[in-house]
Amino acid sequence: MIEVHHLENSRSQRVIWLLEELSADYEVITYRRDPKTMLAPESLKQVHPLGKSPVIVDTEREGEVVAESGAIIEYLLERFDDGQLLPPAGTPERRRYRFWLHHAEGSAMPPLVMTLVFSRLDKPPVPALIRPIARLLANGVKTKFLDPQIRDLLAFWEGECGQHAWLSGETFSAADIQMSFPLLALEGQGRLGDYPRLTDLLARMGERKAYQRAVEKGGEFSMSG
Repeated sequence: MIEVHHLENSRSQRVIWLLEELSADYEVITYRRDPKTMLAPESLKQVHPLGKSPVIVDTEREGEVVAESGAIIEYLLERFDDGQLLPPAGTPERRRYRFWLHHAEGSAMPPLVMTLVFSRLDKPPVPALIRPIARLLANGVKTKFLDPQIRDLLAFWEGECGQHAWLSGETFSAADIQMSFPLLALEGQGRLGDYPRLTDLLARMGERKAYQRAVEKGGEFSMSG
C-alpha cells in the first residue's frame, strides 16, 4: 500500500489524483496547516526530514519514502502504470511529457509561490510598523517582475494547448496531472479568463472521474488572492 502524507491545499492533491488514475491501493494521511503561518506541521518531519508535502511511503517496499512531486510521479508510474499515463519511450509524446513534468515545478511554480509570499508581506506575522513599506516592496516586485513572467508563461501554455488535445499529445498523461497545480492556482487568482484553451484544458481535467474522486478524498484546492 502507498501512504500519501497529504498536506491540505497543496501539491499532494496531484499524487492522490495520480493514484486514482492508476487504480492503486493507497491511504491518505492528512495534515492541517498552521492557521497563522500556513506552513506544514512539524509532525511531517517524522516522515521526511524536510517536513514538506507531498511525500509517500511504500509499505510494500520496506517503508521506502519518496519526496518531491516529479520523483513521486516517476516512482508511481514505474510501480503501477501499464503504459496508460506514460507515453512510449523515444516518441515525441515522451519528450513533451518529460518537458511538462519538469516545467511545472522548474519554471511554472516559482513565480506563483513568490506571488503568494509577497501577497502576505502586509499581514501578520510581519510587524505592523513595517507593513506599509513591505506592501510597497511587494507591489513593486509583483508589477515589475512577477506579473510579466506569469503572462509569458500563460501565453506559452495557451499556444502549446493549440497543438494537441493534451499537453504531451492526443492522450492524457501524468504530465497533465503535474501541470494541474499551477493551472488551478492561476484559475483561483482569476487569471485564466483571457486564455480559452487553458480554461478548456482545466475543465476537461475536472471532468475525469479519477480527479473527482481525488477531490472527494483530498479536498478542493484553492490558491486565491
